[in-house]
Amino acid sequence: MLASTELRRDLVLVGGGHSHALALRMLAMHPIEGVRITLVSPASHTPYSGMLPGLVAGHYSFEDAHIDLARLSQWAGVRFIAGEVTALDPRTRRLTLAGRPALRYDLLGIDIGCQPELASVPGAAQYVVPVKPVAGFWQRWREIEAQPAHSAAAKYRIGIVGGGAGGVELALSMAHRLAGKAVVFDLWCGAPAILAGYNRRSQRAVMRALARAGVSVHVNARVSAVEAGQLSLEGGSQAAFDALFWCTGAAPAGWIAASGLATDSTGFVAVRDTLQSLDDERIFAAGDIATQVNHPRPKAGVFAVRQAPVLAYNLRAALLGRPLREHRPQRRFLSLLSLGTQSATADRGPWSATGRWVWRWKDRIDRNFMARFGDLPARMSEKPAQRLPELSPAGQAPCGGCGAKVGASPLARALGALAAQYPQHCVGEVEDAVRVPPHPGDTLLQSLDVLRQIVADPWLMGRIAALHALSDLYACGARPLSALAALTLPFASEDMLERDLYQLLAGALHEFQAADCRLAGGHSMQGTELSLGFAVNGTPLDANGRVLGKTGGAAGDALVLTKALGTGVVFAAHMQLCADGRDVDAAIRAMLNSNGPAAALALQHSASACTDITGFGLLGHLLEMLGAGGAAELRLSQLPLLPGVAALLHAGTASSMHAANVAGAGDQLKIAAGVDLQLAQILFDPQTSGGLLISLPEQHAHALCAALRSAGYGDAVVIGRRVADAGKGAGRVSLL
Repeated sequence: MLASTELRRDLVLVGGGHSHALALRMLAMHPIEGVRITLVSPASHTPYSGMLPGLVAGHYSFEDAHIDLARLSQWAGVRFIAGEVTALDPRTRRLTLAGRPALRYDLLGIDIGCQPELASVPGAAQYVVPVKPVAGFWQRWREIEAQPAHSAAAKYRIGIVGGGAGGVELALSMAHRLAGKAVVFDLWCGAPAILAGYNRRSQRAVMRALARAGVSVHVNARVSAVEAGQLSLEGGSQAAFDALFWCTGAAPAGWIAASGLATDSTGFVAVRDTLQSLDDERIFAAGDIATQVNHPRPKAGVFAVRQAPVLAYNLRAALLGRPLREHRPQRRFLSLLSLGTQSATADRGPWSATGRWVWRWKDRIDRNFMARFGDLPARMSEKPAQRLPELSPAGQAPCGGCGAKVGASPLARALGALAAQYPQHCVGEVEDAVRVPPHPGDTLLQSLDVLRQIVADPWLMGRIAALHALSDLYACGARPLSALAALTLPFASEDMLERDLYQLLAGALHEFQAADCRLAGGHSMQGTELSLGFAVNGTPLDANGRVLGKTGGAAGDALVLTKALGTGVVFAAHMQLCADGRDVDAAIRAMLNSNGPAAALALQHSASACTDITGFGLLGHLLEMLGAGGAAELRLSQLPLLPGVAALLHAGTASSMHAANVAGAGDQLKIAAGVDLQLAQILFDPQTSGGLLISLPEQHAHALCAALRSAGYGDAVVIGRRVADAGKGAGRVSLL
């Protein structure tokens, strides 16, 4: 019999478009027991198209105009994977992701939008800035925005290709933002008039706005080729540009057609009225990437928003084995076009209106939409969760008599696949005990570290857990040799256990391969939550067998920290839905920065002592380094912090281990007058895969920091120094 908590089905949503964001919110309000939802999107933030022109014009902040998918996923209890899908195999239900292991699914949703069509114009892919994906466009726009003013004699020329709503709004927004600067704007439209499909009143209103903004409009001007700084038009004429933005046509990602799914004539996923693929009922698609064959409509965000309730209902119905609904899109829709200034034009059928009141109307609609993702409910529905039909209503609770082990079949399949991928670093067949690989000398160092789940992405979790465990070896100046895994997986079906084993251990092996460390075996079991750790061993890096200890060093030594602090407070905030997804990303990048090269550099620069900063926080590990009677001075202004950490500390956010670390320090910390007490709490913040704290003679410290920064430790800095012994008793730390 199955336990009621057992996971049985994987619903994977690819893309954080409007349909998926809304559907995810609806599904989370009434979760289905036995279903795990995973959202895959290239970045933590996805733009809301309705506010993008206002963002470019300067009316909105980045946060105003983007949905924080990491925060939404955390609230919804959904796994968020920051990744780019490059291939889909519907037969094996497998998604290939760039730079990481493939992902399996039972039910799939696709909402990845579309991108400007570049392939048909020679040189366009090389020389233009496509408006989508927005991340690349936004970075290039910010660079242009920050450029110094040009002279009246050498004006900067910006071209926008595309006379539809997107191109027109972009031209007007850019012109408003750069008003007063020596910039010339050209809007190139291949049609006889801008805004094809809009009524004449709307077209005239927008043409007047373009004229007021100083945008030159060129109609019947179809671009035939692009070269560096120059575009060619059909008919032979040419025009110069300094930057050219492409906002015309619409093309799907190439992997859609390559998957073999039925598509329309332009390559978009062809779907039924239930939003299912024509030839695979397990695949749903919505938003711009899909064409509803019975009711084709323009690529517009309004249709994606209207599809969301039906998509959410049908995903739920497909999982529960219930009848699906059909979606009937409206024939006409309201279009609200920003005019750069805080004015807008409304268009619906024969009706049109223009003015500042239209902007206020549009602004209210857009802000109300975004409020759905900013003002998340404090808690989800209290109604009993729905259950997958394959879950027994009265299952036997998992017992511990069998050790709660993961079954042999999923374990063997996962290890077999990993052994083929990592033949030198993964053992496919697990013995009861394994030999430690031969090693020079007599010194063998060992360590053990286990983490509870800190990130929902299992591949990243595997990488972080491996680096966290290896860090103890690096802190001793050791070279890793082999590792044994200790992992607990949430109760799940065999298929899902195999998928999770593969993802977790593939992440670990990604790091073990880089460190030339062999994963020799381990123990796996099932439980109520995921945990992963490794027992690791290694030998000294130093040819003479020298090992770095925690308690070496002397008064006068400088103290160098290799990574920024704050992973504890960032993930505490993430759990409380108070962290920005970009700050979570930055914390993850820091945790994925191996301490191996830093340890080697520490040895080369005459380090006298070293430890890694983990659960006890900077102060706790520094006190261990000082030992009885040792003392040190730290400068708060020198402590490197991860993005967003200072604001979180001032807001009173703290990790659950913070209080224990404060108590553990006792009276061993003295804080000077005038020091920011809230910011000083960073001393007690527990770190996961934190940096190294290195004690070394002061004359070598700046050379070490320079070498560390060159090696990829951009936050490496001298944070203080060791001072004369404070006498008998506990170590002392002064914070200045």
